[in-house]
Amino acid sequence: MAVETIGLIAGNGRFPLLFAEAARGQGVDVVAVAHRGETPAEIEDLVRAVTWVRVGELGKIVRVFKRAGIRRAVMAGGIKKPRQLGGFRPDLRGAAFIARTRSLKDDVLLRGIAADLERDDITIVESTLFLGGLVPGEGVLTKRAPSTRESEDVRFGLEVAKGMGRWDIGQSVVVKRGAVLAVEGIEGTDAAIRRGAELGHGEVVVVKVSKPGQDLRFDVPAIGLTTIEILREVGARVLALEADRSIIIDREEVIVAADEAGLSIVAVRGDV
Repeated sequence: MAVETIGLIAGNGRFPLLFAEAARGQGVDVVAVAHRGETPAEIEDLVRAVTWVRVGELGKIVRVFKRAGIRRAVMAGGIKKPRQLGGFRPDLRGAAFIARTRSLKDDVLLRGIAADLERDDITIVESTLFLGGLVPGEGVLTKRAPSTRESEDVRFGLEVAKGMGRWDIGQSVVVKRGAVLAVEGIEGTDAAIRRGAELGHGEVVVVKVSKPGQDLRFDVPAIGLTTIEILREVGARVLALEADRSIIIDREEVIVAADEAGLSIVAVRGDV
């Protein structure tokens, strides 16, 4: 018998699937709203019920959760910005929300949505709920540790990433020998890695961290097998994540793949 029914606002990628699996494994029923063109169809096999919505249908999300008696919900997975701008289909409540929102920055929008749901007694909680095993603690996670030179680049990249995070630019930087080769923009982490590695001719250090004051109820920095494949392809040497504030999707497989590629993954404290 389920101990709770929790709501899931599902975006793209494997993150919402992993959340649904973990919740079910702990006896928690999941009622999901999934986004058309974004959320993997496999979500339907992992939850008690799923309703498909378009980006901006905030009123529909609230109605689904209230009918199911949902009091707590999580947001898991992103929405690709280019598609979000082109496929935005707000209902009346969604349109009213956008009309009174002063900024379209991710954090502002997500906090605003959370506050809007709380008007109906639906509390947004951390997306890492039930997923503690995917959150790395401080230390080297792979067989190979960063060299002294690479460790210096990690510290430098961390300072740069935290600095740009204050301006809500992105979460990742690519550095080499004390030089910034790429800063993540709207194109996302994978494209930034490719761009930086091309400029640096491989052997780069990638640092991905949360923004200062980032609300971990949503948009937790995450990497997975695709990230490792790209790092191997471009000849990167180190991936640094923020300890206790990141998620490694398919963690065991990611570590094995990184070891096979001779890549170092290290989780570091975000204090700079």
